[in-house]
Amino acid sequence: LNLRLLTLLCSHFLSAVLSTLFSPTCQLQGQFHLSGMHKAGDVVFGGLFEGHFFSVFPDLSFTSKPPQPTCHGFDVLGFRQAQTMAFAIDEINRNSNLLPNVTLGYSLYDNCVKLSIGFRAALTLANGQDEQITLNETCVGSPPVVGIVGDSSSTRSIAISAVLGLYRVPMVSYFATCSCLSDRQKFPSFFRTIPSDAFQVHAMIQILKHFGWTWMGLLVSDDDYGLHAARSFQSDLGPSGGGCLAYLEVLPWSNDPTEIQRIVGVMKKSTARVVIVFAHETNMINLMEEVVRQHVTGLQWMASEAWTAATVLHTPQFMPYLGGTLGIAIRRGEIPGLKNFLLQIRPDLHHNTSYGNSMVNQFWEFMFRCRFAPPPAGWVEAGGALCTGEEDLENVETEFLDVSNLRPEYNVYKAVYALAYALDDLLHCEPGRGPFKGHSCSSVQRLEPWQLVYSLEKVNFTTPFGDQVSFDENGDALPVYDVMNWISLPDGGAEVLTVGEVKGSASKGDELILDEDKIFWNFESNQSPRSVCSEDCPPGTRLVRKKGKPVCCFDCVPCPKGKITNKTKDFWSSPQRDHCVPKKTEFLSYHEPLGICLTTASLLGTFICVVVLGIFFHYRRTPIVRANNSELSFQLLLSLKLCFLCSLLFIGRPRLWTCQLRHAAFGISFVLCVSCILVKTMVVLAVFKASKPGGEASLKWFGVMQQRGTVLVLTSIQAAICTAWLVSASPSPHKNTQYHIDKIIYECVVGSTIGFAVLLGYIGLLAILSFLIAFLARNLPDNFNEAKLITFSMLIFCAVWVAFVPAYISSPGKYADAVEVFAILASSFGLLVALFGPKCYIILLRPERNTRKAIMGRGIGS
Repeated sequence: LNLRLLTLLCSHFLSAVLSTLFSPTCQLQGQFHLSGMHKAGDVVFGGLFEGHFFSVFPDLSFTSKPPQPTCHGFDVLGFRQAQTMAFAIDEINRNSNLLPNVTLGYSLYDNCVKLSIGFRAALTLANGQDEQITLNETCVGSPPVVGIVGDSSSTRSIAISAVLGLYRVPMVSYFATCSCLSDRQKFPSFFRTIPSDAFQVHAMIQILKHFGWTWMGLLVSDDDYGLHAARSFQSDLGPSGGGCLAYLEVLPWSNDPTEIQRIVGVMKKSTARVVIVFAHETNMINLMEEVVRQHVTGLQWMASEAWTAATVLHTPQFMPYLGGTLGIAIRRGEIPGLKNFLLQIRPDLHHNTSYGNSMVNQFWEFMFRCRFAPPPAGWVEAGGALCTGEEDLENVETEFLDVSNLRPEYNVYKAVYALAYALDDLLHCEPGRGPFKGHSCSSVQRLEPWQLVYSLEKVNFTTPFGDQVSFDENGDALPVYDVMNWISLPDGGAEVLTVGEVKGSASKGDELILDEDKIFWNFESNQSPRSVCSEDCPPGTRLVRKKGKPVCCFDCVPCPKGKITNKTKDFWSSPQRDHCVPKKTEFLSYHEPLGICLTTASLLGTFICVVVLGIFFHYRRTPIVRANNSELSFQLLLSLKLCFLCSLLFIGRPRLWTCQLRHAAFGISFVLCVSCILVKTMVVLAVFKASKPGGEASLKWFGVMQQRGTVLVLTSIQAAICTAWLVSASPSPHKNTQYHIDKIIYECVVGSTIGFAVLLGYIGLLAILSFLIAFLARNLPDNFNEAKLITFSMLIFCAVWVAFVPAYISSPGKYADAVEVFAILASSFGLLVALFGPKCYIILLRPERNTRKAIMGRGIGS
C-alpha cells in the first residue's frame, strides 16, 4: 500500500513538473506596485522618471514575502518631465507626417530616486504586467515596450542598461551624463540626448583657460557621476589642459558633519580661488551650510549641470557666498503647446492602478493639499480636504507651469522624437530592400527592440527650436551646453542668466562663446578673480619647480647669463637679462659669400652643359658624336645638367619640400648619369668583342632598345629607394640648438640614416662597376680608347665621394650642406670635363680629326 501511494505521488509530481516545463503559457510570478502613467497604443514607449524624492523600504525578516516599498516627497519637476513625454507622444499622434496610421502609447514609471525601484520599473517595462502570456512556436509578437526614455541618473542607467542591453532594448536617457556610458561594448543599446560628462569637463576646462585660472579645487559626489568626472579632470587637466588641482575631495552622500567640516577646512586653507563642484543639490546643501558656518568667502564657484539650476540654493543664507557662480547647463529649449497640455491634466477618479494614472493622482493631491476618497484614517477629522478633480491648476502658484526654462524637459522631448523617427524609418522600409536578414523589413506586428537600436544609430532630425538631433558611434548626442551665471538680487535671491555657450564639433573642436559684459563677479573689484599657484616669472628670472608640488607651483630665481624664462627656444636674453631677443639664425644662404660661390658654380656648370649639348646637337651628324650611341651622350649631358641644378636645393632656408626633394633629386640624377656611363662602357666592350671573329652575337644584347631599357631599370631602382625612404622616414627641416646655445641652425635631418646610406651606396655600386669595367677595357686599341676617359672620370667621381663621407659627418650646420654641394659640383665637373672635354676639343679646334677615317685610324675612339 505504501509503495502504491509513493508511486501515485511521484506520478502526480512528475506530471505537474512536465506540464510546467512544456506548457505553452508563461505565468507572471509577481508584480511590483509602482506609481506610473499609462496610455494604450499600437506601439508603446516606456519611461523612467523621478516622481518622488524619498523611499521607505520595510525591514526584511526573510521569513515571509516582504511588502512593497513606499515613496514620499512628491517631485513636481520630475512629474513635469514625465508629462513632457506624454505631451510629445500626443503631439506625434496628431502629426500626419510622422508615423501615420500608427498610434503611440506610453507606460511611465516613478523610480523614486532609488536604484532598486528604478530597476524594478525597468524590468516591469521589459516584461509587461500581463498575468499570463501564451507562447507560440515561432515566439513572434511585439514586446510590451520597444524603447525606454530614461533613466535620469547615471548610476541607475548603468545598472539598467547593462541588463536591457543584453536584449538590445534601446534606452534613450535625458539626464545620465557619465562618460562610462559611452562604452559600446558594455552598453550597446544606450543612447542619450544630453552630452557626456567628458564634454562637460572639456567645456569647464575651456572656461578655465579663457579666464587664465590654472589653480583650482575639485569637489565631487560619491557616485558614478562624480567619480568619473574626477578621473576625466585629472587626465584632461594635465599638460594639454594647462592647469592643476589644488585638492580633490569626495563629498559624502549622508550628512556627515565631521567629513564635511574637514573638506571645508581644506578649501579655507587652500590658495585656490576657484572651486569646481561635480555633485547634486543634496550634496551642495550640506556643503554650503558648513561653508556659511566657517564663513569661507572669496571663492569663485563653478557648477556642473546637476546643480546649476538648483533654486533650492537661491536663498539669502547661501547667495552671499554663491553669487557670481558660473555653471554649465544643458541646452534650454522651447516646446510650444506644453503649458496648455499641462493645464489640461486631470486625475483618474476610478483609480485604475493596473493601467491608470496613479502618478497624476499623487500630483493632484500634492498640488491641492487634498486626498481622494477613501482618504487615510483621520484625514477628514483633522480638517483635511477631499479632492474632487475639479480643482483648477491655473489658481495655483507653482513652478510646474513655468515653461520658460525647459532644460531636462527639452531633452525628454528630443528623446521621444528620436525613438519616433527611428520607428518611422523602420516602418517606411521598402519590402525586399530592407536592412535585415534576407532584405526583410520590420512591421508593427513583428517589431523587435534591436531593430529600433539599428534605426536609432542613423536618426537625424531637427527640432522646432532649430537644434539638430543625431547620435555618434557611442550613442552620444551632438554636444552643446549653455554657460550660466548666478546674479545676486537685493532680496537675497538669485537670477540665473545665460552668458554663453560651448559647442562641440568633430572638425572644429570645442568652441566657447562668452558675453563677459553680462557676467556678475561676486568680488569688490567686480572683475574676474586670479587663481594661480605661482605668478609668472618676471624678466631676468627663471622657473624652478617646487619638489613634491604640482607643475603649476614653482619659484622664480635670477637667471644666469644667457638664460631666459620664455618657453620658446627661438629667443635669447639681452645682455642686461631684462628682455628676450631673437636668436641668430644660420643656414647656407644665397646672400653669403659661400652660398654665392656655390650658386655661381652650379649655374656655370648648368650653362656649360647647355653649351656642350648645343655643340653636340649642331655636330650631331659628325662621326665623333655619332660614335657609341649619340643618344646616350645626350642623356648623359641632360643628367649632368640635373646634377648641377639639384645642388641649388641645398642652398637657402630649409623647407619641408626642399628637404624631401634635395636628396631624391640628387640620388636619381646621379644614378641616371652613372647608368649612362655604365652602359657606354659595356657598349665599348661589346663593340670590341664584335670586331673579333665570331663575336657578332655580343652586339645583339646591346642594341638601342636594350641600352634605353638598362638605363631606365637602373634609374627606377633608385626612384623606388627614394620613394620608400620618403614614405617611411621622410627628411624634414629642423631647428638645431645643440651646436651653439645662442644660435639656431636650420638644417634638414635625413629622417632615416639607413635610407640615406642605401641611396649613396647604390650610386657608389654603379660607379665602382663602371670603373672596373672601364679599367678592364683601358688597354683596348686606340680606336676604342673612350674607356680610358671613363676610367679617369670614374676615378675622379669615386675619389670625391669617398672624401665626402668623413667630411660630411664632421661638418656642423650649414657646412655639411656646403660639403655636399661641393661634392656634387666637383664630381659633376669631373665627369663633364673628363668625358666631353676631349670631344669638344676635337670638334671645335681639330675638325680634321672629326672624320670617320681619322677615328677608325688613330683617333680618340668612340
